[in-house]
Amino acid sequence: MYAVIRSGAKQYRVTPGDTVKVETLPGKVGGKVTFEDVLAVGTDEKKLLTGADAAKAKVVGKIVAQGRHPKITVLKFKTTNQYKICRGHRQNYTAVEVSGIEL
Repeated sequence: MYAVIRSGAKQYRVTPGDTVKVETLPGKVGGKVTFEDVLAVGTDEKKLLTGADAAKAKVVGKIVAQGRHPKITVLKFKTTNQYKICRGHRQNYTAVEVSGIEL
């Protein structure tokens, strides 16, 4: 069984036991998280539930970590006028371990 959930502006395909890094969520490590914005659910009988059926489902998980991704370096360069800009960025994340999908 799997589910497609929306967290922030992104969509994730999760199954029970998976650890997913989503955008920062409020809560402490060890706290419970419930994703109620479920877009689709794939059942064990090879059926795909969407629309109103999937909207009734919930995905329950536990916060494993609050952290930051590795640094990404962005370099802007133009051949004229000695234009060079180097910037770095680190995005925050919340690691969630999915414990179950409730229909």
